[in-house]
Amino acid sequence: MSSSTQTLGAAVGIDGRLTAIERRLDLLLNLTPVNAAEAWTDFERGDFGSAPTLRLRPLEFEPDLVRRELYDLEIETIDDPALHTLFRAKRDEIAREITVLEDRDTSRFVYGSLQLYGEVSPALASAAEELLKLIPVQAPSSRSVTAATFAQAAKEEFDRYQAMYPDFPASVEVREDVSELMVSFGKLLIPETAAIRADRVEPLLHHEVGTHVVTYQNGARQPLTLLKIGLPGYDETQEGLAVLAEYLTGGLDPRRLRVLAARVVAVGKMLDGAEFPEIFKSLREDHRIPAKTAWSIAIRVVVGGGSVKDAIYLRGITRILETIAEGNSLDVLFVGKLALDHVSLIQDLLDRGVLEAPWIRPRWLDVPGAQDRLNRLRAGASVTDLYDGAVS
Repeated sequence: MSSSTQTLGAAVGIDGRLTAIERRLDLLLNLTPVNAAEAWTDFERGDFGSAPTLRLRPLEFEPDLVRRELYDLEIETIDDPALHTLFRAKRDEIAREITVLEDRDTSRFVYGSLQLYGEVSPALASAAEELLKLIPVQAPSSRSVTAATFAQAAKEEFDRYQAMYPDFPASVEVREDVSELMVSFGKLLIPETAAIRADRVEPLLHHEVGTHVVTYQNGARQPLTLLKIGLPGYDETQEGLAVLAEYLTGGLDPRRLRVLAARVVAVGKMLDGAEFPEIFKSLREDHRIPAKTAWSIAIRVVVGGGSVKDAIYLRGITRILETIAEGNSLDVLFVGKLALDHVSLIQDLLDRGVLEAPWIRPRWLDVPGAQDRLNRLRAGASVTDLYDGAVS
C-alpha cells in the first residue's frame, strides 16, 4: 500500500464506490443517439423538411437502487476537509446525472442539463454572436478521411505517447452506435460513418488523445480514482483545455471557431423554445453553417429533450484564457479530470503528498510554435482574439 493510499484511509473506499457508480451510469454514451447516421439519411432524403427521431439506448441500471447505494456512502465520516468537499459535490452531481438519464425524452430533461452544465450567460452569447459575424464563411473543405483512416492516425498518436511512456494504454474503437468522436473512460470511440476533414485530423488527435485520454491516464495513476472519471463540473475545463490544445498546435481554424460559436447560439435558441427545424434553419440561413454541420450541432442540442452541454466548449476556453492571463500554471490541470474551481483543493492535496504530479505531459505543449502561442496568450486574450491567430 502506498503512503498516499494510507493517508487517504477510509476515503479510498468511498472514492472507489463513487467511481464505480459513475462508470455504471455512462452518461456520455447514454445521451448519444444510436441511429444518428440513419436519421441524417432520412432527413436529407426528405429535403430537410421534418425533425429527426433520435433513439437512445436503454438504461442498464435501476435508478432507485443506484440512488440508494449513493446515499449509503458515509461521506460524513471523512475528516479531511478537501476530500469531504469533493466527495459531497461528486455525490450531488451523480444524483443529478441519474435524474437526467431518467428524464430523457421528457420536458424535464433540459432543467437537469442546466443544473449539470450551467446557463448561457449574456457575455458568452454575445461572444458567440461576435465570432459568427467576425469570421467570414469559409469555403467547403475538399478532402476528408474515413473512420478507418482516422483510427490508424489515432493508433500512431498512441504509439508516440507509448514511446515516451511505455505503460500508456491504447484503445481505439470504430463503432456503429456512436454519432460523434468521443473518449469514454479512456477509450477513443470513432463513428463508423465518420468523414473527418483531413486538416482536422491532427488537431482532433491533440483534443481527444492529447487531452481527454492523457488526463484520464494521469488520473488513473492517482490514489483518488475520481480523478480519472472526473471531479464535479470537470467537463467545461476539459473541453477548454482541449480547444486550447487545438489552438496551440495551429489547428483552431476559422471553421472550427464558427462551429464552437454556433453551438452556443443553438443552445440559446433551444432555451428560448425553438425546436429542431427552427434551430437547423437558423444555423443555415442566419449563419450560413453547412447542412451536415448544422445537423450535427442541432441534434446535439435537442437530444434527450434539450441539452445545454455544447455551450461548455466556448465557455471553457474563455475561462482557460482568463486563468492563463492571470499567470497561473496549467500543470495542475493535467493531474486528472478536474474543474478550474477545484484547483486550490487539488493543489492542497498535491502539497500534502496525497496526490502525485502528473505522469504524462501532453505532447501538444511541445509541438513547434506552441510555447510562442502560449506566451502570447499570457498577455491577455479573448475568444475573439483567437481568430486572428487561427487563420491558416
